[in-house]
Amino acid sequence: MPRDLRGFLKLLEERGQLRRITAPVDSDLEIAEISNRLLAAGGPALLFENVKGTDWPVAVNLLGTVERVCWAMNFEEPKQLEDLGRKLGMLQQPKPPKKISQAVEFGKVLFSLVRAKPQRDLLPPCHQVVLKGDEVNLDRIPMIRPYPGDAGKIITLGLVITKDPETGTPNVGVYRLQQQSVNTMTVHWLSVRGGARHLRKAAERGQKLEVAIALGVDPLILMAAATPIPVDLSEWLFAGLYGGSGVHLAKCKTVDLEVPADSEIVLEGTITPGEVLPDGPFGDHMGYYGVVEDSPLVRFHCLTHRRDPIYLTTFSGRPPKEEAMMAIALNRIYTPILRQQVPEIVDFFLPMEALSYKAAVISIDKAYPGQARRAALAFWSALPQFTYTKFVIVVDREINIRDPRQVIWAVTSKVDPERDVFILPETPFDTLDFASPKLGLGSRMGIDATTKVYPETDHQWGEPLRSDPAIAEQVTQRWAEYGLADLKLDEVDPNRFGYEMPPIRS
Repeated sequence: MPRDLRGFLKLLEERGQLRRITAPVDSDLEIAEISNRLLAAGGPALLFENVKGTDWPVAVNLLGTVERVCWAMNFEEPKQLEDLGRKLGMLQQPKPPKKISQAVEFGKVLFSLVRAKPQRDLLPPCHQVVLKGDEVNLDRIPMIRPYPGDAGKIITLGLVITKDPETGTPNVGVYRLQQQSVNTMTVHWLSVRGGARHLRKAAERGQKLEVAIALGVDPLILMAAATPIPVDLSEWLFAGLYGGSGVHLAKCKTVDLEVPADSEIVLEGTITPGEVLPDGPFGDHMGYYGVVEDSPLVRFHCLTHRRDPIYLTTFSGRPPKEEAMMAIALNRIYTPILRQQVPEIVDFFLPMEALSYKAAVISIDKAYPGQARRAALAFWSALPQFTYTKFVIVVDREINIRDPRQVIWAVTSKVDPERDVFILPETPFDTLDFASPKLGLGSRMGIDATTKVYPETDHQWGEPLRSDPAIAEQVTQRWAEYGLADLKLDEVDPNRFGYEMPPIRS
């Protein structure tokens, strides 16, 4: 598959997962309303070919299912995401191989790193049309306004590229931008993000910060940019590791930055430290409108694009949304990395209904008292994105953490609130979380829902109910003999507790 947006759209169409909309539509509210309904139903990606006021098509909902996220990363099934996580984990914390097989495996990972090195294009497609100065007009871009209370039109799936003024190291992030005029936008990023750090450094040096916005890139690069894993590797290298070959980059026309050569649209500009405008409100991933915040103003002086460019966009909101599907896939990638940093963790899960990061359920192989609390504390500090996880529930390894019935059973049958619930007050928090008493400062809760051992309890724990293994196997073998062959039982985990009846499919 070609490593660009058009190649991915072609793949989706070949697999029956792209619907072209030729009827006229409005980028103001209408596109988002259509897309939102299909997202909720797990529907196909959409390409709107007749958007009012522009001749540029709009693509949306490309990553609206976990299956399509896997395809974007050149995988056919979610299991391969964990294989990628193991590869990244080896690079993050390399250990001397103890066996020849381990040495061979590590050698393969290093070879993958060599192949992932970015390449440079001298005649990139993104420079087929170049507009500078007064020719720059952001109104040509069919930016959407998703919700009626939104302050204006936004860019949501743009790669925001900046460079550390001190070291020259680039940062690639995905941040929301609000159009302010025909050549300016405000960028909304958290203070801990790479772009914000670069702006602070530029301010200390009395310099402007150069910025490039790449729109309509290979979705695989978007996944790499959305992966805040603490490895001293660039997002370009991550994308190369994800895709198995190096990303093709092109030098910008007016700023000293590089962008994906096959980008559909590229905006080049600068931020003057201290120059801000009100940004928002906008509907966000929490399911509410955010607050109005003064945000850095980007002044654009160059716009380049491919001939007949395609504008790729999405929007936030209460799940399911595309960002939630991306988070589910990233969850699978994080799992091996998290196990490497916190060995007692068997598995972890970030429920989509909890916004894919506000609550985590982790299972551990419990060996000593207090281990559940230790695991929760280690989880919060393991990766940057877990800083804003509000609730962590720790369960025993035999609990299926993706089955809410089992998790609730563990909480209600194994937790004494006074002993097993602990709260960390006044910790750094997401400014979009209105439940916090102070924006940017909130508490987090850990719940130990594991079986208690001495001295956590001074009495013997009850034995969980389980089926007799021999009888269970006998019933499985005689299922058709009972006249029930037309009723298919879902696969049953032998470690599941006997109180549960497996669901029946007709």
